[in-house]
Amino acid sequence: MNRIVILVGSAAVLALGGCATHSSRQVVTQATPEQQKLLFDQVKSLAGTWEMADDHGKKQTAAVFTVSSNGSIVREVMFPGEGHEMTNIYHMDGPTLVVTHYCAQGNQPRMRAAAGQPGAVAFRLDSVTNLTAADEMYMGELTLVLESRNKLREEWKSFSKGEVQKDHCPVFELTRAK
Repeated sequence: MNRIVILVGSAAVLALGGCATHSSRQVVTQATPEQQKLLFDQVKSLAGTWEMADDHGKKQTAAVFTVSSNGSIVREVMFPGEGHEMTNIYHMDGPTLVVTHYCAQGNQPRMRAAAGQPGAVAFRLDSVTNLTAADEMYMGELTLVLESRNKLREEWKSFSKGEVQKDHCPVFELTRAK
């Protein structure tokens, strides 16, 4: 019996070892302090709970931003606890800032910001995973506009077949919860 356990354990180590040598590794140039400031640091400053008015004017929690993984990512949960809850993960990839949007629709667009400016970060489509049909809608652009420390506007653009879907480009006006 001990022999079987050892063999199974060895097989697991070999399988995991194979993952460690995956060939898609890419070394990137580290972001400069200015790139870090204009991209990731602005998103980190959003840590906290954000509200917006619903269709009836009642305040609701619209987003919760949390800095995680030893400060290397920011996790945004949109509409927490709702049926259409979604998650965005922001992180640096060398000199660019990447956001992966885990959409309630089931696909995962990845967008990248190569430059930022004080008060705004604009992301453009990099790729989409789990796109199950050529005409399936996906979020392909996001601009975060930091109007002040307590006011944030998220401007989203939806695409299908590579074209902007003008009837589905939500803008969320958020206020930091006190």
